[in-house]
Amino acid sequence: MAIPPVAKKVRHEMEMFGDVRVDDYYWLRDDTRSNPEILSYLKAENDYTNQSMSSVKQFEDQLYAEIRARIKEDDISAPIRKGSYYYYEKTLEGKEYVLHCRRLITNDTSSSSVYDVMPTGPEAPTEHVILDENIKAQAHDYYSIGAFKPSPSNKLIAYAEDTKGDEIYTIYVIDAAKGTPIGNPLKGVTSNIEWAGDDALVYITMDETLRPDKVWSHILLSEQSSDLCLYHEKDDMFSLDLQASESKQYLFVGSESKNTRFILYLDVYKQEAGLMTLTPRTYGIDTSASHRGNHFFIKRRSEEFFNSELIYCPIDNLSDTHILIPHRERVKIQDFQLFNGHIAIYERENGLPKVTLYSLPQIDEEIGPLQNGRGVDFVDPIYSVDPEESQFSSSILRFSYSSMKTPPSVYDYDMNSGICVLKKIKPVLGGFESFDYLTERKWAVSSDGTKVPISILYKKNLVKLDGFDPLLLYGYGSYEVCIDPSFKASMFSLVDRGFIYAIAHIRGGGEMGRKWYEDGKLLNKRNTFTDFIACAEYLIENKYGSKEKLCINGRSAGGLLIGAVLNMRPDLFKAAVAGVPFVDVVTTMLDPTIPLTTSEWEEWGDPRKEEYYYYMKSYSPVDNVRAQNYPNILVTAGLNDPRVLYSEPAKFVAKLRATKTDGNILLFKCELGAGHFSKSGRFEKLQEDAFTYAFILKALDMAPPASS
Repeated sequence: MAIPPVAKKVRHEMEMFGDVRVDDYYWLRDDTRSNPEILSYLKAENDYTNQSMSSVKQFEDQLYAEIRARIKEDDISAPIRKGSYYYYEKTLEGKEYVLHCRRLITNDTSSSSVYDVMPTGPEAPTEHVILDENIKAQAHDYYSIGAFKPSPSNKLIAYAEDTKGDEIYTIYVIDAAKGTPIGNPLKGVTSNIEWAGDDALVYITMDETLRPDKVWSHILLSEQSSDLCLYHEKDDMFSLDLQASESKQYLFVGSESKNTRFILYLDVYKQEAGLMTLTPRTYGIDTSASHRGNHFFIKRRSEEFFNSELIYCPIDNLSDTHILIPHRERVKIQDFQLFNGHIAIYERENGLPKVTLYSLPQIDEEIGPLQNGRGVDFVDPIYSVDPEESQFSSSILRFSYSSMKTPPSVYDYDMNSGICVLKKIKPVLGGFESFDYLTERKWAVSSDGTKVPISILYKKNLVKLDGFDPLLLYGYGSYEVCIDPSFKASMFSLVDRGFIYAIAHIRGGGEMGRKWYEDGKLLNKRNTFTDFIACAEYLIENKYGSKEKLCINGRSAGGLLIGAVLNMRPDLFKAAVAGVPFVDVVTTMLDPTIPLTTSEWEEWGDPRKEEYYYYMKSYSPVDNVRAQNYPNILVTAGLNDPRVLYSEPAKFVAKLRATKTDGNILLFKCELGAGHFSKSGRFEKLQEDAFTYAFILKALDMAPPASS
């Protein structure tokens, strides 16, 4: 039997407000990620994990083959029209990465239609492969393209490349037709880039803590050292982002903290004027913007208008604002998309996303409050819908849709006629049939009486709902992120084995509106954990599973959730998977020199203040490990992760191993060549799913023994 590695203890005391915390594993942190002793320990943990899982390695390989067999390896994405070309991504059989391609449009019409189809076959225009990621990735263990953007004329391509997983990108500009480089690359930047005409790029760089703090203008063929800094955000609570208006006439620079966001804008046709202020920096006011004709359109949130209102103002008189859509207490405006003659509003009501479409008057006419909106109908009781890139000059809205049993689908919706056409549905091979599965939405009641939605998936003829079915419960609950019920093909390797898969839409997320988020952050953070526990208890009480077969899973801030509930209610779960978990909350939030800390004091609290210190300490997983029985646990990390330092999960595992009183499995897997989002290849990601599922099935004694 494999013997787990034992991390040495080096006493390290940290005192705040007269309270002394002892961290025996503080030494595991190394910002250079090159300490031989630490690397040796991480490799020893990986070796122990591999040895412990060796008895089900054959089964893991079977799972991987099964998961991979569901995907159509040679496929293309739904093409998007840009100028005279269709752009799309293509995958080839056996290849890890995508090819970025385009075809010339020869049957051009004045505007695209829902019936518009990219020609294929022997008489179609020749496919041109602009960039093959498989070739680029050959020299790297990790490879990811964070942005791929054609210039307005379609003659050039700018793309952002990360070869470590640390989310520090290099931007390359190439000739779209020839693939030859244009000038020298821009180094040490984010993936947030936009074209400002055909001969200039706007991009963002980061400070030493990886906070996006400066926005730059780069003229093609010039050196990066001569680039013009358009804005420097010096407040370390704020970070910058960048986006282009659908009209492409304006670029918007947003500077945001967790509760405040103001906007600067750049007129692409008048770049010499520099960045101008669109919305002021006002504490508690959050704005985002776009442009059409003579007006800016602005989504605005405040404490009073907590679910946002939509307003507009003339470009030449920013103070002359008018309401397009007023604030509503039960409906949250999530996003909006502008067109020449329409606006699409992405909203949330009662925990579900919705899309409402409105016609707009002519460019030079008065707009007025929006009325008579048309809603898009969706067939599943629970689902996910997101905007896709559409053409500003068109009346066609493109969006993506899926549910827990409906594969990812791309639709084109004609906002004039209401006709909706399926342009692409991701193939699922292996005999998958959507009608074999059921999805449901249920409501648990948390400890304070709050109703919490749960999304549920299972196979009709396998699940008995008698309390003996295996159950996997997923949760996140932070940053106002909405974990909508979407399709995950690999999950069916569990569902087809009789698992019920459920998502707990707990407070701290944004599923039920802005208040849902605010009730699960700062000094309300424990609601996130008690909501999750309530969801688990509801599922058990209603015969969806039992303690003996309940497994839980969460990543990043969702890993914090897993760590917290393991300490609070270890008796409730049979197995837990914590991916890249944020588990050393107090220590991390006390260190402003590492990424994310300063900008996240408005999410978790500033532990330099006594009230927050003790509250955060009350749930921080590393600080609350104690001598008790824990379920089977798998923890993962990425050595190059800039969001959650690898040392956090490493310390959590070391402390658990030294403290817990049970003999259950405790495994730690650290990817030594990847970051927060783990390995980059599409098959590598499937292998990770297979490993995770093999662990869960092993923990439930459902994994078949290795054959001789």
